Formats: sequence, structure tokens, C-alpha cells
Amino acid sequence: MTDRAPFGRTGHESSRIIFGAAALGSMRQERADQVLATLLEFGVNHIDTAASYGDSELRIAPWMAEHRQRFFLATKTGERSGDGARASLELSLTRLGVDSVDLIQLHNLVEPDEWEVAHAPGGAVEALSQARDEGLARFIGVTGHGLRIAGMHLRSLERFDFSSVLLPYNYSVMSDDRYRADLEALLGVCEERGVAVQTIKSVARRRWPEGVGPQFSWYEPLADGDALTRAVRYVLGRPGLFLNSSSDARLLRPTLEAAAVDGPVPTDEEMAADVERHEIQPLFDGAALERI
Repeated sequence: MTDRAPFGRTGHESSRIIFGAAALGSMRQERADQVLATLLEFGVNHIDTAASYGDSELRIAPWMAEHRQRFFLATKTGERSGDGARASLELSLTRLGVDSVDLIQLHNLVEPDEWEVAHAPGGAVEALSQARDEGLARFIGVTGHGLRIAGMHLRSLERFDFSSVLLPYNYSVMSDDRYRADLEALLGVCEERGVAVQTIKSVARRRWPEGVGPQFSWYEPLADGDALTRAVRYVLGRPGLFLNSSSDARLLRPTLEAAAVDGPVPTDEEMAADVERHEIQPLFDGAALERI
């Protein structure tokens, strides 16, 4: 069984591994059912999907009919206007077969122009706040990718009282001094205000080389089991962080098994050795590689 911890101030005692349901986006229902059964086996009680994850919400729907009370259910919208965000949320509820979600998140809110639209009168934040007041969602969060996102999350938290944030966290990205500084500042604010912190890209190795496939996630994940275990333990070794599993469903069980490993948090020396041994490369560079 995976460990649990308070998910910010939401009152939810969440499994520290959150199921990243992008993994279900192109699956048939039979295969999705097998993957979702793994969550019950390991005690995962938190599912994170999005309107843009293909058929993910549709694959989850049959499980919500039977297991809704077992799971904290989160989805996302990439819409920035109020009308668009409201319509996106309502469609997600229909696809999921539920009356409400526990968490609706603004998906990848990193570009300044989109940020301004979302936070302006008539924007997505205002509309989702209204939807929350109507009982369509319990909490509102914000997510993002790239080296600028920790700083943008800080800006978002200055403007609105989000309940959760989501962003990259692994040894490679934490080796970037500016990102680390922004992230540490963000974690301080989140701890003070009870904002839950979800992490992504924990088991990323690098971007796929040109022409490689098939690909079940947009980045190449770690293939070595020991290195993957250390990568998972590196994230979970920091109290208060939650790890969202990869969109490559083949990594779900190894990730959950790694989370169950007892022992010390990997040292920086061990993580640096993995970087060299497995040719781990940054996914983002603050410029050309910011967009996925």
C-alpha cells in the first residue's frame, strides 16, 4: 500500500502516488480496466486526468459509477476564457459520468498573455470559482511545465487562492539554479498556505531521439529499474510532495513498487551518477524547449 499524506488543506488524505490518467488516453476499456485495478491493489486513491487527455475521462467513467467514493477525482481545462472553461468543465463532468469533481485545474498556465486572460474579469478563474460555488468542483488548482512555471505559480498564488499546484520535479530539473530557487520559494508559500504540491516528470530520462517510437509518453522514461526506484524515492523523500505517475502505463506498477521501498533518500552523489550512467538530459531549457 502506498503512503498517504494530507493533500494541502483540502481534507483529503491522498496517496502520495497520484495516478496520471493521461496513460488511459488511447486505451481500449478492457486494458484501462486492468490499469485502474492496479490502483485498488496499491491503495491509490487519487486520479488526475484532463479534458485534453484523449479518451481518458471516458475510460474512467465506468469506474466512477462503482468506485466514486474511493477516489479524489481531478481534471483540467486548457481554456482561458470564462465561457470556455465553464463549457470544458461541464463536458468533463458528462464524460466522467459524475455530478462534480474534487479538483478542477487550469492546465499549463505559463504564458503571460494566457495568464492575463485567465485571471481577468470574465476569465477562467472567475468562471471556475462560480462553478465551485455551485458545487461542480470542490477545489481549484493550477498546473504547468517548463523552467518558468515555478515563478508563474508564485504569481498565480499572489492573484488567487489556488488549492494546488503541479509542476516538474526531478534531480535534473532541480540542478538548474534558477528553477531550484523559484521552486524553493514556491514550496515555502505552499507550506505556509496549505497548498498541495503535485510533481511530474519524476522518471524522465530525456526527450525522445529523432525517429524513435512507439512512444507512450512524450519524453523517454528511465528504463533501468534501480534508477527508476531512486528517481521515485528522490521525489518522495521530500515531505509534502505528491508524485503523478507517467503517461506510460507500463511504468505504473514499477513506480508504485518503488514508492513502497524502505530505505534512505538517494544522495545527490547517487542521483548524479545516474545522470551520467543513463545520459539523463533536461527536458526544458527556458527557451526553445519550453513547450512540450
